[in-house]
Amino acid sequence: MFMSMPDNNDIEDPEHADRLKLFSALGSETRLRMLEKLTEGEMHISELARELDISVPVAAKHANILEAAALIQRKVYGKTHVLKLNNRNLFNALDMFAPSKTVEIEKGATLLETLKKVAVVEVRNIRGQENVVSTNGEEGFFVYEVNGEFSDKTVSNFTFDKNSTVMWKKLEPVSVLKVKVKVRDKGPEN
Repeated sequence: MFMSMPDNNDIEDPEHADRLKLFSALGSETRLRMLEKLTEGEMHISELARELDISVPVAAKHANILEAAALIQRKVYGKTHVLKLNNRNLFNALDMFAPSKTVEIEKGATLLETLKKVAVVEVRNIRGQENVVSTNGEEGFFVYEVNGEFSDKTVSNFTFDKNSTVMWKKLEPVSVLKVKVKVRDKGPEN
């Protein structure tokens, strides 16, 4: 298999180094199982080791790699280490697969005007606000970040006064909680 060598710009780019750490951390079945267990909530590292049937030192080694990739957070209480999932970094990793475009606009241009220069957008008035309901033919609910911050302004009201990076995001139905509901019949009335 042919693998290309990264050019020097990639090696020196901190964002590239973070992505390498992240995807390297996800490249282990044990670490994936650890992350899956941590979706259930915080766990002591020894409890996590027991659940996965691995030794505490092995769990600690894998936890260090996950922590370095910012996929988990660690709280230390004396000798007790409690691990917690860091979902945000995992979701941010997927941003690298978004196509990137550069556009030049006049100061004061709206986000909607800017989007229309790089994509086909369909806008509908929903409850008195203009909302983008389709981007390049893909329907959905869209939100955006400008320079890493969400805005409460509509695409028609957000204006640019400086160079910025916009992350245009389609909300996908990702489960944040699975609830198993068991319904039992009521007992006899008293």
